[in-house]
Amino acid sequence: MSAPSPPTSEEWKRASTYTLKNSKRYRHNWGQLVRSMMGTVVEGLQQGLVRFRIEIAPDGKLAKVEVLWSTSEIAEKLALQAIRSLPPLPPTPTGKPLVFEKTIAFVPFETGWPPIYKYDCLPDPRSFSNPFAWNGSALQRTSQEHQENASSSRSTDPQTECPDAGPDSIEAEEKDMERQFKEWGAARLNGAD
Repeated sequence: MSAPSPPTSEEWKRASTYTLKNSKRYRHNWGQLVRSMMGTVVEGLQQGLVRFRIEIAPDGKLAKVEVLWSTSEIAEKLALQAIRSLPPLPPTPTGKPLVFEKTIAFVPFETGWPPIYKYDCLPDPRSFSNPFAWNGSALQRTSQEHQENASSSRSTDPQTECPDAGPDSIEAEEKDMERQFKEWGAARLNGAD
């Protein structure tokens, strides 16, 4: 499978101003650029996945690259060569260092997929807190207090999409639906797989 095309200047322009979800567009464009510079992949020993921890300085220069794990020495070598030869990147959207982890897939059957941006302005869901757990020293809450807190958090009606996220690509929507179908498909839930 040939390498995907690198992000266009228009895509970088949008990414350099997108601050939601830890500069999600910028991170995606960075990964797409690295993968596009790695070249064509053929099924065999060279294919594999490489996970990096990346730090990009506010001016867009690469500050730190750390290989977290790799399934192929050849894929790791190609990814590091691509990272060393990256062209100048635009400044980070927030004006602060951008730190993230990214997995580069160097496989002949998948080039990754563009992320969905339309829900990025919604707050992250609250983390689970077991109302029945007690550490032995804090004040215990009553069951009624827990029910009141749960009902008040459910009563807020958040908007369903972000108005300023811009349109998602058809490919991103298609891959998102495919992932949801695989995850929630009735055959899998009924144990047919």
